[in-house]
Amino acid sequence: MKGKRWLPLAAAGMLTFLSACGGGSTETSKSSGSAGGAETKTYKIGITQFVEHPALDAAREGFLRALKENGLEDKKNVEIDYQNSQADQTNVNTIAQKFASDKKDLILAIATPNAQAVAQNVKNTPVLFTAVSDPVSAKLVKDLQKPGGNITGVSDTPPDAIPNTMKAIKDLFPNAKKVGIIYNSGEANSVANVKVAKDALGKLQLTPVEATATNTNEIKPAVESLVGKVDAIYVPQDNTAVTALKTIIGTANKNKIPLFVGELESVRSGGFAGVGFEYSDIGYETGKMAVKILKEGAKPGEIAVGYPPKLTLTINKEAAKAQGIDITKLPKEALDKWKPEMIDGKAAK
Repeated sequence: MKGKRWLPLAAAGMLTFLSACGGGSTETSKSSGSAGGAETKTYKIGITQFVEHPALDAAREGFLRALKENGLEDKKNVEIDYQNSQADQTNVNTIAQKFASDKKDLILAIATPNAQAVAQNVKNTPVLFTAVSDPVSAKLVKDLQKPGGNITGVSDTPPDAIPNTMKAIKDLFPNAKKVGIIYNSGEANSVANVKVAKDALGKLQLTPVEATATNTNEIKPAVESLVGKVDAIYVPQDNTAVTALKTIIGTANKNKIPLFVGELESVRSGGFAGVGFEYSDIGYETGKMAVKILKEGAKPGEIAVGYPPKLTLTINKEAAKAQGIDITKLPKEALDKWKPEMIDGKAAK
């Protein structure tokens, strides 16, 4: 598969027009290696991703790995149509409309905005989502166990992940009083995450201090507004904040503020710590759902929404140094309790 950025809208309109004129029914082809030239189906899969960043990219790669391990490979018996909306809601909607007219065999939506747009435009094609925090609040499904309709997928927010991250802040920094949270208040995904974080902080008698941004250009003033006001910073699974994570890390390093993050790719990128999972794993789990649907005829609405199977507290030793944290002086009780995985990730400047 060769990834491609979303085309300008004029070109997108032309693609939609061409698709509509050309039909778009599921293709079949003669299998070159099969006896008697038996027909082998070539599956058309559309992938719509909100923006390029390590976590979402890893989810997509995990999805494709699951397909390949189960005999479904791009350019052999699968046609992957990968579109990246570059964090532009107009592009998100246009891609969803194009996929609807293309009549794909299956659509994968990566991140909440794209999943919502596909759900609104595609009613008869199987749809899977991944990297979605709250499928119910996002109105993708009504019931996590029995989604119904044509959509299901894997959530990236297991119920314990955010509360455990807040507990880790309290355990590792028992003198902390205030925790800054940076997010885009326009992302339903983030609003849901932040509500869970604030509830957890309240139970731990920690005070949340919110800093919001509507785009990546607003991240720098948002994070700088927290300097001198908080004892730690938390970045949830927010596409805007994660896309501008380097800016947040730079401010945390310069001002020696522990930076907790919502997923492990951000720990590797220079966050101090996070309780999370591998995004490639949730992509892989979503890929297994696709295999069941395409090869076994399973109905999406009968497949329960999944969660990542394992959560781990991971600490980036290089980031700890950059943020002025002496790991040897962290409370022994906390380290014994969490048994964190220590990694040698890079420390962003």
